Amino acid sequence: MGTAPDEFYRIAKLPPYVFAVVNEMKARLRSQQYDVVDFGMGNPDGATPRPIVNKLIEAARNPRNHRYSVSRGIPNLRLEICRRYERNYGVQLDPETEAIVTIGAKDALAHLMFAVIGPGDEVVTPAPCYPIHQYGVLMAEGQAHPLPVADPAEYLNRLEDHFRKAAKPPRMILLNYPHNPTTACVELDFFRHVVAMAHRYGSMILHDFAYADLCFDGYRAPSILQVEGAKDVAVEIFSMTKSYNMAGWRVGFCLGNARMIKALARIKSYLDYGNFQPIQIAAIIGLRDCEEEVGRICQAYEKRRDLLVEGLNAAGWPVEKPRASMFVWAKIPEPFSETPSLDFAKMLLEKALVAVSPGIGFGPAGEGHVRFALIENHHRTRQALRSIRQFLRDARRRRER
Repeated sequence: MGTAPDEFYRIAKLPPYVFAVVNEMKARLRSQQYDVVDFGMGNPDGATPRPIVNKLIEAARNPRNHRYSVSRGIPNLRLEICRRYERNYGVQLDPETEAIVTIGAKDALAHLMFAVIGPGDEVVTPAPCYPIHQYGVLMAEGQAHPLPVADPAEYLNRLEDHFRKAAKPPRMILLNYPHNPTTACVELDFFRHVVAMAHRYGSMILHDFAYADLCFDGYRAPSILQVEGAKDVAVEIFSMTKSYNMAGWRVGFCLGNARMIKALARIKSYLDYGNFQPIQIAAIIGLRDCEEEVGRICQAYEKRRDLLVEGLNAAGWPVEKPRASMFVWAKIPEPFSETPSLDFAKMLLEKALVAVSPGIGFGPAGEGHVRFALIENHHRTRQALRSIRQFLRDARRRRER
């Protein structure tokens, strides 16, 4: 008998998970009874709106809902997400051909890549980026071409330049606004330029719109599907995770270009039977009746943002307020500005008992930063700020000696 290979083909493409280092340290400290304030994973801590939970309980009691569902999602849920897009963005979608329900946003993104990206196909990805944006491409045998996202105007210039110089146009442009981790935001005109380029060069667009509703200070994130002609080249992924505090429910959608939706539906038909049907029925109630709850969830994140950012600035850690998302992207402060982000995150965890995500976990372009997720309440955030203030004060005193 032969021996099993040391590495599997696709697993070998994936680097060690940087965030695991911080997670292991956090678990060890907690096992030793240390009280760690955790701003690491973007895992909403709020309760799912009560009407959604009540509908889940009701639907789960009906044995008819215990059977297999359908991989595309039940018709009424697809209809309801299309109605939400018409209400919120003035976008008309056909629930039969331009909408599909997915088991969260990651399911939509990774399986769409498998459906439409082939060996050697190039995908323009954000830099830095949420890991699945890069590694979803690699697992689908494509090639990721990172472009910095910090300055939208500069991004458009670089994208146009890349199109002009590339021997073969990129198969896809992957966008994510509001952006994770940098919190960068764009206006609708940005999408108009990208859609025009995609039409000109024959590329597809995938827009990850996970933070669509978490917008502050009067900013309203646009949908790429608002652009005339966008549905000819683009799909958009929307998730109920952040907007409705439904992280564990895994309800997402892919919307837009009918050809790409059809390809995703075919892949999914081989892979799953969709979400548990009571979850889908409950999600209909969320989309139909819980818009006020979405507003309250957004306000809660805005208050946490204000508390954290103002506290960090008061502690001598200069940070700008993000206009959207559930994150704060913070440049590593003095006297640690030359410290690698993973080392700094480990130091902050060990010395201040505060967990953050190191920027390097989002690719080389994330180095020099850490990401705070706004998942701790006000009391815990104040506790963390006191510890950070003391940590920075002690470090500066040591430097002055």
